[in-house]
Amino acid sequence: MEYAIQLKNVTKTFGKVIANKDVSLDIRKGEILSLLGENGSGKTTLMNMIAGIYYPDSGEILVEGKPVEIRSPKDAYDLGIGMIHQHFKLIDVFTACENIALGLDKSEKFEMKAIQAKAKAICDKYHFDLNLNQKVYEMSVSQKQTLEIVKALYRGANILILDEPTAVLTPQETERLFDVIRNMRADNKSVIIITHKLHEVLEISDRVAILRKGEYVGTVDTKDATESSLTEMMVGKKVTLNIKRSDPVNPVKRLAVRNLTVYNRENVKVLNNVSFDAYGGEILGIAGISGNGQKELLESVAGLQTTAEGSSIKFFEKGKEDKPLELVGMNPRQIRDAGVHLAFVPEDRLGMGLVGSMGMTGNMLLKSYGKGHSPLTDMKAPKSLAEKVRDDLEVVTPSINTPVSRLSGGNVQKVLVGREIAERPTVLMTAYAVRGLDINTSYTIYNLLNEEKESGSAVVYVGEDLDVLIDLCDRILVLCDGQANGILDARNTTKEEVGLLMTNLKKGGAVNE
Repeated sequence: MEYAIQLKNVTKTFGKVIANKDVSLDIRKGEILSLLGENGSGKTTLMNMIAGIYYPDSGEILVEGKPVEIRSPKDAYDLGIGMIHQHFKLIDVFTACENIALGLDKSEKFEMKAIQAKAKAICDKYHFDLNLNQKVYEMSVSQKQTLEIVKALYRGANILILDEPTAVLTPQETERLFDVIRNMRADNKSVIIITHKLHEVLEISDRVAILRKGEYVGTVDTKDATESSLTEMMVGKKVTLNIKRSDPVNPVKRLAVRNLTVYNRENVKVLNNVSFDAYGGEILGIAGISGNGQKELLESVAGLQTTAEGSSIKFFEKGKEDKPLELVGMNPRQIRDAGVHLAFVPEDRLGMGLVGSMGMTGNMLLKSYGKGHSPLTDMKAPKSLAEKVRDDLEVVTPSINTPVSRLSGGNVQKVLVGREIAERPTVLMTAYAVRGLDINTSYTIYNLLNEEKESGSAVVYVGEDLDVLIDLCDRILVLCDGQANGILDARNTTKEEVGLLMTNLKKGGAVNE
């Protein structure tokens, strides 16, 4: 058996937190290996050590059977290792070819024609769909990801690590990516995929390695695995993997959005004449390729965006359905003071949702601060809410007062979602509520959203995983190029139908209930 990489007893700690403990793992030449584990299980940390971003405290790494020291990403590239991160490292105003040229060694001759010819040969070999002269800011997410992979292959990578590669891709783009990965495997390259999507793991990988709480659990052949068996290995116990979707009971209109139009700071129209209704007792899904107006839509309802003239967002409070309140023109505080119970889980967790330097208690306090008139702050309620969220969602934190910026991305998301759901709002809007969460926590969140729906709340769910949108939601509004491109009955649609509406704008576009 030929091994591309072997890890032997690798350990990495951050202060008192053990991220990886005595991990021994093999990656074979010419295979696709999926790396699974719950949030905080050490997957990304382990791969960052292979990629030269972190250096292990103990243990050794072997590349092609030889012990190596990887102290920087350059060392990793010299050994033929490249990592494609969730957040791309590209210069927006440069072309694809210029971005490839950026990271080249100074000893290499800088000739754009030669660079372009070599990059084109790589694209042709692996069937990449990439225009090398296109500016990055003109590219879709899928094209940017393709460019990152071409960059790594250009620099001689034989081992590619992909961190959550399908997080923001349509089903059609995911299938194209998988075809490319299979072509790379056929060329004897090794591909490691960090992911939470079990159905994709079973479709693309040859073997699956599993980490639990920083320790290596084992590796199984994909052909011998099921979603249930993999989840049990990840969590350490049996987990039921089905979303219990109930039928809406006596749905009541809570939001009526009409002709919603929004321009960004560059005066580019990001939402164009979008109309829809959201009902209490249902979950309305919002589907669309990342950057097609989902964020601006939710922020407009929450009072965080300036809307264009003619836009209307009416809110129907419980018991006051005959006197709808116009939200356009009101700021978030006015919306709250008027008695509108909106909860908003934004896309940017730390930038907008939480204060990184505060602990869980402080972040729970933010929602109630300013409501009372006492000069002294009551800490009992925020503290007990912090403890409840920690226990219910199994937030991994040394203490509820540890700054949330020190927690893993998945645990930060748990804190944010837990706080918003605890408000018991009339309308609950969530943007990517389970992004970066392991499957066990994701299903906990789905169940909480269903509880909100059954209690009469209107839930608006922006998500990336079309399987989940179809299983969780009652209706799905599809956005394409900032326009409403259809509202689908989630019980009677397919991933392919949703994916096509996400990428092909229908003439006329607008949606009428």
